[in-house]
Amino acid sequence: MPTLSQARIGQIAVVCEDVARARDFYRDALGLRHLFDAGPTLSFFDCGGVRLMLGTNEGIEGPRMSSMIYYFTTDIEGVHRDLSAKGVEFLEQPHMIARMPDHDLWLAALRDSEGNMLGVMEEKPRAE
Repeated sequence: MPTLSQARIGQIAVVCEDVARARDFYRDALGLRHLFDAGPTLSFFDCGGVRLMLGTNEGIEGPRMSSMIYYFTTDIEGVHRDLSAKGVEFLEQPHMIARMPDHDLWLAALRDSEGNMLGVMEEKPRAE
């Protein structure tokens, strides 16, 4: 049965009011390796193998979010199915969010018992 007990944390989101200012701070002051920007509202860094995403609350419904942990899995549909069967309420079905050079990135978001958002992610290799 797929669970998140063996999943590694793949990404942590930090909500920012000014992503450009935050990007400069994390890159220049903290010295994190900048990976890429996705428009004016997202900036990504590598932090010891864990991706750090700086972003705004734009487009997120509900209370102001302060952070979000993303768990990598190798079976996003199985995790979704099994956690749903345990009563976990997902905000969305697993779906592809980005085509990367060597894989497709899939995501399904849910809320924990305290209303915090969590993400389950899978990097699916593309069939050639």
